[in-house]
Amino acid sequence: MGPTDRFSPDEVQRILGLTGKQLDYWDRLRLVSPRRERGIRSYDFRDLIGLRTIKQLAENGVPANRLQRALAALREKLSQVQAPLAELRILSDGKDVIVERGGARLKPLSGQFVLNFETRELDEKVRVMGGRTADDWLAAALEYEADGNQKAEAIEAYERALCVDPRRVDALINCGTLLYESGNLEKASEYFRRALAADEQNSQAHFNLGSVLEEVGELEESRQHLRQALRLDPDYSDAHYNLAFVCEKLSAFAEAREHWQAYIKLEPAGPWCSYARQRLALPSAKSASSV
Repeated sequence: MGPTDRFSPDEVQRILGLTGKQLDYWDRLRLVSPRRERGIRSYDFRDLIGLRTIKQLAENGVPANRLQRALAALREKLSQVQAPLAELRILSDGKDVIVERGGARLKPLSGQFVLNFETRELDEKVRVMGGRTADDWLAAALEYEADGNQKAEAIEAYERALCVDPRRVDALINCGTLLYESGNLEKASEYFRRALAADEQNSQAHFNLGSVLEEVGELEESRQHLRQALRLDPDYSDAHYNLAFVCEKLSAFAEAREHWQAYIKLEPAGPWCSYARQRLALPSAKSASSV
């Protein structure tokens, strides 16, 4: 994905987590407007950065109409800046919009420079991407993960990689896994589904989605994704284990037994091998094998 790529409103909503109403409202305020060619609306990469900025400012309590006035004033004062949302660093103290350029901070409405002003920086640091690739962001995310105490930073780096390449499967899976580990099952599920939309033959994405669905009680759908993970990779031991567990919940004891046995065969010294043997020794498993 590059600066000249075009994105439909639906793609923008999916990538940034926005609604159609938000896009229409910000269009009416002339914050970020789509291009219209032959009746088709589209946004470019710089628009994505701008829209993400507006979203973060709105979440920090800056009204859109105040942002509109600030941007209009800024465009007048900095006529050489063609897209202030994309090219400048945007800050807010919850009341005023402040921009930073070249180390100087300016209140666009008053034109006053701000010295030693205590601002609450947005969680999202808004800068020009500077040509950084999805691989660059992915490498940064992996470094944060390796640290062990910077999961939030890793998630942010994965999301930046996905701004550059929304169909980057490894970033989708890794980010979804971190969200899963943090307890955000709904968001994790969304990322795994996006990974499958990009690559429906990805066994790990099927496994991860199946595991999340089991935790939220969607057992039959969970079973289908875990089965698909094993069709793609029959030696996926963790998928055998999880599928056996799901099948037991569905009272499909014969199928569960097959997967407990497969797990033990693949992982004879695995961490859950003793538990799998215990499940096979239960009366329900024995009776299922004799049917």
